[in-house]
Amino acid sequence: MKSNIDIKTLAQSTFKLEAANVSALADKLDEDFNTVIEQILALPGRVILTGIGKSAIIAQKIVATLNSTGTPAIFMHAADAIHGDLGIIQKDDLIIAISKSGNTPEIKVLVPYLKQTGNVLVAMVGNRESFLAQHADFVLDTSITREACPNNLAPTTSTTVQLAMGDAIAVCLQTVRQFSDQDFARYHPGGALGKQLYLKVGDLSRQNGGPEVQPNASVREVLINITEYRLGATVVLNQGDIQGIITDGDIRRMLEHYDDLKGLTAKDIMSPNAKTIDIHELAANALHQMRQYGISQLIVTEENRYAGIVHLQDILKEGII
Repeated sequence: MKSNIDIKTLAQSTFKLEAANVSALADKLDEDFNTVIEQILALPGRVILTGIGKSAIIAQKIVATLNSTGTPAIFMHAADAIHGDLGIIQKDDLIIAISKSGNTPEIKVLVPYLKQTGNVLVAMVGNRESFLAQHADFVLDTSITREACPNNLAPTTSTTVQLAMGDAIAVCLQTVRQFSDQDFARYHPGGALGKQLYLKVGDLSRQNGGPEVQPNASVREVLINITEYRLGATVVLNQGDIQGIITDGDIRRMLEHYDDLKGLTAKDIMSPNAKTIDIHELAANALHQMRQYGISQLIVTEENRYAGIVHLQDILKEGII
């Protein structure tokens, strides 16, 4: 259906409104934010996030972010909490309740029960005068100027701001804890992301074997060796020392430059400045090096000794791109 509405301008105004409200969060941070971070860092238990409606969805996302960056967290739906799920809360946990108004019926019923548990209660709330804010130990101000919704009703700007506050909490905790990429890898073992962070060159090269020829090997021997291992290359070794590499491309260039192949040996056609990578390096680093030099194979070394070949296809098969 055609409309006179300028769709692009409408989208741009949404971005600008939400961006302005997220940016405004920087000026709303006070000592409560610092204290909440310190409390979580010293927490023997977990961070419990709760909310209702769209705020509950944001709470679930923040829980996922915290868990993946080293802070144990769990989601408790505000409506379910008053029907038995309060048992989720343990004595050493900290509770963050998320609500735009801070006055929804479910929150008003839940807060007194949360106070009875004796746990620290943090309000991530858009109204500092609300029931939730007044009864919380600490307040994280996520107030907004208006929703991006043209009726100023559907949670849009408010949930974006809540999400940004959750990200700020997670990033601060992660940074102070010095949560490294290796720590991150332990929490993300599956999928391409995890493989980028933990899959080593040696994990791939060991399955390939180690094609090699002597410097005086004939062209026929070189071709047989390359064909046998199906890696598009073989390594020229002299008493265990790497002399160079011969690839399919080197073979083609040889055929262009020599009419008579008789008498040619591996050392005549090899590329002497072969690129290498240590067996303990990440496969993602090998991919970066291949892209940098425009090559498809890297010689793998262990303690500066030949340990095999890793091929571009090995890395791509693992979903690392």
